[in-house]
Amino acid sequence: MIYNFSQIEEQARQKWNYDDKNNSIYKVENNPSKPKYYVLDMFPYPSGAGLHVGHPLGYIFSDIVSRYKRMKGFNVLHPMGFDAFGLPAEQYAIQTGQHPAITTQKNIETYRSQLRKIGFCYDWSREISTCELQYYQHTQWIFLQLFNHYYDKKQAKALPITTLIAVFENEGNTKIHAACDDKAVKFSGEEWNSFSPLQQQQILMDYRLAFQKDSFVNWCPALGTVLANDEIVNGVSERGGHPVEKKKMSQWFLRITAYAERLLQGLDTLDWSDAMKEMQRNWIGKSKGAMVSFQLKNHQDKLDVFTTRVDTIFGVSFMVIAPEHDLVKQITTEEYKQAVDEYVKKAGAKSDIERQSEIKETTGQFTGAFVLHPFTNVEIPVFIADYVLAGYGTGAVMAVPSGDQRDWLFAKKFDLPIIAISDAQTNIETAADDTKEGKYINSDFINGLTYNEAVDRLISKLEEQKIGYGKVQYRMRDAGYSRQRYWGEPFPIYYDEHGIIHTVAENKLPLTLPKVESYKPTGTGQSPLATATEWVHQFGANTRMETDTMPGYAGSSWYYLRYMQPDNSNEIVDFDVQDYWRNVDLYVGGSEHAVGHLLYSRFWNKFLKDIGKVSAEEPFQKMINQGMIQGVSKFVYRIAFVKQYVGGSNIEEGTNITIPQIFISKNKRDIFLKNYTIGNQNNCPIYNELSALLNKICREKYFNNEIGMFRDDLKNIIPEIELSPMNDYGYGIHVDIKYVKNDILDIEKLKTDDHNYKDAVFITEEDGNYYCGSEVEKMSKSKFNVVNPDEMIAQYGADVFRMFEMFLGPIDTAKPWDTNGISGVSGFFRKFWRLFFDDNGNKKYVDTEATAEELKILHKCIKKINQDIEHLSLNTCVSTFMIAVNELGKLSQVSKSTLADLCKLLAPFAPHTTEVLWTELDMADLVVNAEFPIHNEAFLIENSYTYPIQVNGKHRTNIEINLDATQEDVEKIVLADEQVLKYLEGKTPKKIILVKGRIVNIVI
Repeated sequence: MIYNFSQIEEQARQKWNYDDKNNSIYKVENNPSKPKYYVLDMFPYPSGAGLHVGHPLGYIFSDIVSRYKRMKGFNVLHPMGFDAFGLPAEQYAIQTGQHPAITTQKNIETYRSQLRKIGFCYDWSREISTCELQYYQHTQWIFLQLFNHYYDKKQAKALPITTLIAVFENEGNTKIHAACDDKAVKFSGEEWNSFSPLQQQQILMDYRLAFQKDSFVNWCPALGTVLANDEIVNGVSERGGHPVEKKKMSQWFLRITAYAERLLQGLDTLDWSDAMKEMQRNWIGKSKGAMVSFQLKNHQDKLDVFTTRVDTIFGVSFMVIAPEHDLVKQITTEEYKQAVDEYVKKAGAKSDIERQSEIKETTGQFTGAFVLHPFTNVEIPVFIADYVLAGYGTGAVMAVPSGDQRDWLFAKKFDLPIIAISDAQTNIETAADDTKEGKYINSDFINGLTYNEAVDRLISKLEEQKIGYGKVQYRMRDAGYSRQRYWGEPFPIYYDEHGIIHTVAENKLPLTLPKVESYKPTGTGQSPLATATEWVHQFGANTRMETDTMPGYAGSSWYYLRYMQPDNSNEIVDFDVQDYWRNVDLYVGGSEHAVGHLLYSRFWNKFLKDIGKVSAEEPFQKMINQGMIQGVSKFVYRIAFVKQYVGGSNIEEGTNITIPQIFISKNKRDIFLKNYTIGNQNNCPIYNELSALLNKICREKYFNNEIGMFRDDLKNIIPEIELSPMNDYGYGIHVDIKYVKNDILDIEKLKTDDHNYKDAVFITEEDGNYYCGSEVEKMSKSKFNVVNPDEMIAQYGADVFRMFEMFLGPIDTAKPWDTNGISGVSGFFRKFWRLFFDDNGNKKYVDTEATAEELKILHKCIKKINQDIEHLSLNTCVSTFMIAVNELGKLSQVSKSTLADLCKLLAPFAPHTTEVLWTELDMADLVVNAEFPIHNEAFLIENSYTYPIQVNGKHRTNIEINLDATQEDVEKIVLADEQVLKYLEGKTPKKIILVKGRIVNIVI
């Protein structure tokens, strides 16, 4: 009876009612009488391409842990859903005209089908999708709560905005300790009451946790939307690679900075990797320093600067502000206006990431303005430079070239003073020295002081003279929350004729998306929603809806809570239900979300705790970052012809002579690159072959054709050629891995399937094969190295696929996809199957008590598997199973009870196979409901030992002897052994030395 995985897996699915969403055995109830364990995967965006083999790695890992905990008696919540709003679906809608909801649902069905094939123990009755009305009803509700709350620093929590308004009415904001915009104006209670409703609204925007303001944003014209910094890679949009520019727009933001300190402190309570925590700490970027005001010469305004090195203030020789700074136009003199405008425009074309990372060239532009040093009144010139960002700090820096290398380079370029400020600074003529050692010089009243003394003195002086103060600053910025696109959650916000904001009543939620004629960006900065006139004015002809939509992270910031109670239409989740599940015990996902999704989710969770909706401060207690499964890309190498000479005439590119694409096999390409140089081509062994081929191609194509003046010269074409090791985008040209086996390209199939290669010429090796190059890269559709899990399952089965993915290596390390090892895993399952049946399908196991030998093998395996799963070392579990099955296979027979325990042990890894075998053993219920085995240490006690036997100190043989054997027993056993007798040569031993449990030495 062979191991027929297709039949086995179908039988298992039927037993589980796996295709029945409501009756699945994996359906989970909220049961406070049982200990809970919440396992969560970062839910996927359902793209049209479906899953590739890299996606299920974390899912399989979490599924094994979930099944294990379930069998250990835990009430396990292991759900799945879909992050369904976002740009990809909208871009597809623009291209095809199909509504994003239709394509998204189709993609979800594909994903669901693929996930079911792999056999995950998801409770599909809890499936959620962020684009479902009932789901985003609550996302909109959470936004309203953020809008209607502020952060009180004294109580360190969010409070209703009505509480703040009451304080404003009575005493203004002079005594308020709230998180707010640094530029918030001070006012009395009387002044507040005199403000118009619009003025009051604008003031409250400085305090709300969800607020609106004008800001320079990353505008992507091609996508028609604003992008967050983490949505930009190498200066272009992550999605599509489109240019991004700076644009000032009215945007919604979330005041995540109010929670900066709690976000930092919370990291200490989490079981996350140090690397992940450090990424968040660096992003939050806490620093202690001082805020200093520099008075602008001949202006009422000041330049406020936050610095972590206030001790260097007497070394300031120039100021730098961001090109987008609000004061640039006001302070720029007429003399420098044109140059400043040009520089601002150039800087606006760069992303924040480009501007911060671009250090090859120092650029800047003088504005013509000066500030006065706060202590000395010395005039200091003001420049603009693109390395300063308006959205970070105050958008201005005090430049100290003797202590900062970037400032030093700037000073050198623009011939500005470099002032030494410490007697410990060295060689500042050649580079900056940022030492804090030594004592200060050229620094007025802090001369002779040490660093700590100087800082304390300076901050006291700043506060005394009211020109600055000590401050804790965070690098993290408030989170942009507006997107100018269609496929996202609509804001429950509308404006009246005076521009005053009103919120949609909670009982009117969800505010649904309207139908629109086109999903394309309007080009004006408005989303396609602006074209839905009836929807825009739904609250009256003189009103208008907010037409931006929420970003992708809106729905993904709280989805872990919705799984706890997905059918609750009144609340995001009932408090008692949330208090039971509390937070996620194990969260599995990629480290690329460290400063995006994970940070936003932690912020939302803390806010929801403040308003009494959740009980846990942190959403994800333990976090495992899955390593990337990398694809093995294959490359073909195209010859680049720099020039072709015909006779003595140079045939320029674009003439009638065209040469088909010529690809050279890797080994010949390597030889060519090693030996070929223009002008010395005859020393290259591949050159003559290429030359002859080129002549042949040209003669066959052109010799008998009318091609004008070159016709006769083509008889003796002599090419000058150069083989390029790479194309415009990287080494070689990616070719789909489906055309390559063992590095050999199926040329004919490639030519047949892909018209781009129809007329191509392939230069092969001596054996007639074309060998491709290889490189391990990210698995991606664009690199043609994607492996579909459906194909692997069809060929090997879901259980083999599950085990193989775990066998690739530790969960948190990157590893290349290489199917060479899958045959070993497939062989393991055949061996495991043969413990139960012979080739004719007859039962091999016996219904008798297990022998001591098989119990020892079994319980050794049980102990190791329990330990490894608890330590989340699932790759080593696979090898442990292989060892146990091999050892049991060597026994003459194996008992039913041993195989039953082995099925339970293997069930989390291979649920289909073990479920069917469990039935074959006539066991009750299902193996997925069985109790996970616990080892018995008594079965692991060693009763015998294989002694090395020495004769006169030389090792001659090994004999297994009971550890309880006496000296006399050992001597009898040893002297009866044939090998020992051979070396004794008939002599009587003088003595036999026994070292218990170690060695036997015979002296003759």
